[in-house]
Amino acid sequence: MAERSTAAVDVADNSGDKPLTAKADQSTADGVAQNPERDTDSDQAQGSGGIEETGKASPPELHSGHKLARRYRLEECVTRLDGFSSWRAVDEKLRRAVGVHILPADHARARSVLAAARSSALLGDPRFVQVLDAVEENDLVYVVHEWLPDATELTALLAPAPLEAHDAYQMVSQIASAMAAAHREGLAHLRLNPNAVLRTSSGQWRIRGLAVNAALRGISSDTPQRTDTEAIGALLYAALTQRWPYESDAYGLSGLPKGVGLIAPDQVRAGVHRGLSELAMRALANDGATASRHEAACTTPEELVKAIGEMPRIRPPEPAFTAPPEYQRTTYQQGTYGRPAPRPGATQAVPTPPPPLQSRTGKALKWAVSALLIAALGLGSWQLADALMDQGNKSDDTKQTQPTDGNDKSGDKTKPVKTLSIRAAQEFVAKGDAQHPNDVDKTYDGDPSTYWRTSSFIGGPVLAPYKPGVGIVYDLGSAQNVAKSTIGLYYSGNHTTVQLYAADSLSPSSLGSMTQIGTGTTTGTSATVKVTKQVKTRYVLVWLTALPHAPSDQYSDAGYKQAITDVKFTG
Repeated sequence: MAERSTAAVDVADNSGDKPLTAKADQSTADGVAQNPERDTDSDQAQGSGGIEETGKASPPELHSGHKLARRYRLEECVTRLDGFSSWRAVDEKLRRAVGVHILPADHARARSVLAAARSSALLGDPRFVQVLDAVEENDLVYVVHEWLPDATELTALLAPAPLEAHDAYQMVSQIASAMAAAHREGLAHLRLNPNAVLRTSSGQWRIRGLAVNAALRGISSDTPQRTDTEAIGALLYAALTQRWPYESDAYGLSGLPKGVGLIAPDQVRAGVHRGLSELAMRALANDGATASRHEAACTTPEELVKAIGEMPRIRPPEPAFTAPPEYQRTTYQQGTYGRPAPRPGATQAVPTPPPPLQSRTGKALKWAVSALLIAALGLGSWQLADALMDQGNKSDDTKQTQPTDGNDKSGDKTKPVKTLSIRAAQEFVAKGDAQHPNDVDKTYDGDPSTYWRTSSFIGGPVLAPYKPGVGIVYDLGSAQNVAKSTIGLYYSGNHTTVQLYAADSLSPSSLGSMTQIGTGTTTGTSATVKVTKQVKTRYVLVWLTALPHAPSDQYSDAGYKQAITDVKFTG
C-alpha cells in the first residue's frame, strides 16, 4: 500500500465545489475499487485556471495482466476516471516497476496528454519523476513514467505533524528551484499539491506529473508561473502549519477557519520559523495575502528562488544524544566473585589480614631479599660509570679527528618554504558549461567559509566522458618553482582526485596545451598535491577529475560534487 501511495499520479478530478472522491473510487474492470490518492482541493483556490470539458470517449477495456507494446504488463489499476486510467505496471524488458496512464486515442485530451508527456520527457531533470515513454498504438495513447516505491508523499509526511524548519526549508528551496528550471524550458505543472511532491529515502524532494497531470485533467492557465508559485507557497504553508491555506479541507489537512482570511503561518501555530512564514505569505500574495514586513510578492518561481537565497541558511537540528547509564559495580569488581551471595540484612564479617612475616623462615627470607637488592644496585652503578667513561673517551677522539676544512656539510640549512601569492584566477572550461565562474575569488580570499562549487553530477565519481574535469587557473604574478599545493575541500568522501597543470596563460586554449605536474587523491576535506615534474610557471591549473557523492543541500541536489574553500601554493 505504501508503494501505491508514492508512485501513482494524482489525477482524480474535482471540477467545481464538490470533491469527486466517490467518482474516483468507482469499481474498475479488474475489481480494484480503492483510489489511494483522493484529491479534494478546489481548483479555484489553487488558481489553476479553466478546465476543459471532459471527453466523451469511453475508457479502454483493460485488465490486470494486459500487455502494452508486448512489454508493459498491467498489474493494478490505481485510478479510473473521465475516460482514462492509471496503472501500476511492470516493464518486463528492464524488469522494473513503472506507472502507466492510458487513454483512448480519440479522447478529447489524448493529443494534449501526448504532447505534454513528450515535452516533459525532453526536460530530463532528475528533480522530476521522469516520463519514460509516450506512445500512440492500437487506438490507445499511453504514458509510461517512473515508479518510486521508496518515496513518500508530502501528504503522508504531514499526517502526524508539521515538518521541522530545516525540512520545510529544504523542501521549498528544492521545489522552487526545480519549477524555475521547468519554466525556463516553457513547462508548467498547474497541479502542484501535496500529492505531487515526494521525498525519497535519501532526502531528495521530487515532483511528479509535470505538465501531464494538468493535461489529463484538461487544466490550463493564462498565468502559469503565477499559478505554480502560489502552489509552492501553499505547500510551504501546509508544511509549517499542518493546515491547508484555504477555507476548504484538502489532502487530509484542515482548512483555515471561515471568515478570518489568510493569516500568516506563525499566527496559526506557535514556534513557526519567522522567515519561512513570511516567505509563504509572499508566495501566497497572489491570492490577496500581505507579508508582515510588506516585501514584494513573489509571482514567479525564479523570484521565489531569489527570495530563498536571500534568507539566512537554516541549519539542521543538532542530534540528540542519550546520556550513558550510571556506572554500576559488579560483584566481580567488588571481589566477591565465586562466593555465595549474602542474605539480606546479614552482617558481613571483615576478613582478617594475613600476619606479617614474623616467623624464623620469614625473617631469613627478608634478609636474603635485602642482600640481593643491595648487590644488584652496586653492580648497576658500576656498569653505568664504566659506560659514561667510555663515551667520554670516544667524544675526545672524535674532536681530535674532526676535519677543519670548509667542506663540512653539517652546517647546511634546509631551504625555507615560500608561500606563493595568488594575483588572479579564472575558471577553465574544457567541455560543456561553466560551473560557477563568479565564485573563483572565494578560493583564495583567506575565508574558509566561502567556496567555489561544482554542479551536482548524476554520474560519477569520475566525470569523464561527460566532462574531462572542472577547475580553476591561478595567476602567481610571475614564473615560480611550485613545490606543492594545499587545497581545502567542502565535501568529504572517497574519490576526490586533483591534478595540477602548468598553463601558458590565465585562459589556456585546451587541456592538451598544458603540462601535468602533479596529482593526488583524498577522502577528507583537504588535499595536498606535490609537484613531481619541476616546471617554472606563472599559471597553475587546479583540475578536479573525480568527485565524491554528497547529499542534497540548499545549493544543489544529491550527486557527485565538490567545492573548493581555499587554495595555497608553496615553492
